Amino acid sequence: MKDLFNKFKNTGILVVGDLMVDQYIWGKVKRISPEAPVPVVEVTNENLLLGGAANVANNILSLGGRVYVAGAVGSDDIGKILINKFKESRINTDGIVIDKDRPTTVKTRVIAHSQQVVRFDKEVKSDISHSTFSLVLEYIKDCLPEIKGIIISDYCKGLITKALIGKILNLAGSKVFVTVDPKIGHFDYYTGVSLITPNINEASFGSGIDIVDGKTLISAGNTLLKKLRCKAVIITRGDEGMTLFEKNGKVTNIPTCAREVYDVSGAGDTVIATLTLCHSAGASLKDSTIIANHAAGIVVAKVGTAVATQEEILESMKTCKPL
Repeated sequence: MKDLFNKFKNTGILVVGDLMVDQYIWGKVKRISPEAPVPVVEVTNENLLLGGAANVANNILSLGGRVYVAGAVGSDDIGKILINKFKESRINTDGIVIDKDRPTTVKTRVIAHSQQVVRFDKEVKSDISHSTFSLVLEYIKDCLPEIKGIIISDYCKGLITKALIGKILNLAGSKVFVTVDPKIGHFDYYTGVSLITPNINEASFGSGIDIVDGKTLISAGNTLLKKLRCKAVIITRGDEGMTLFEKNGKVTNIPTCAREVYDVSGAGDTVIATLTLCHSAGASLKDSTIIANHAAGIVVAKVGTAVATQEEILESMKTCKPL
């Protein structure tokens, strides 16, 4: 593990996707509003965190990898905050296009007593403009000599289109490992990528098979492999762990660890970041999935979009008690 981790600093990963900010408003509830049957949250704290593809990049940085980012933000204050957060972390922002015709995506969560009360989103979901598309693609071309893997972080916010993925796959060829954190409605975009990481609902939609037991899980995974012509498919199954389907027909079930779950937001970002970095650095798909499973277990035990570190993963692998 330590030998693998030492390779991370020389392993470049490009994250292409929907950049966003996660806003958390923390407070306490002591009464119900007299205006409507809703709780009144007395705000005690607020913070802004990197979300979506920005959180994927932050996870790679936390693990010690070299990260590059391609995406778009609005010409607004939130967009400036996101870019400044990247700069503070010494993440290159040359691939972030400022699009004055759309806002920076913001997900605002109100948390009281460690429980989410409500979430509201500010976003535009229409496809990016041709000029933004061209600038993003140009940056991807510039990054190719520096990277071993590309993560497509699709949140259906307009950046990831079928045309963009087609261009990425043509540029990557067989030399660059291309992974996708998919979303329902875009599965026809992903044909030919190296690996996808759908959850149960996404895998059910993408395969056309309702996953209700082990048999349907196997059918759905194999269907996705064949349909998308992937090297591998990893179906994330929440507290039941993950299942890895490989092109050679091998299926591996990886159980989760027994731990308290506080917040699952951002867990998918951690999974795609960790396994892409590990495999690009030389680990097998199975070992990469096992490590990603531990990383996901670490972040769901934290409130808010979070990251895992090398030290936390090593400790988890020593102490994990599989369910």
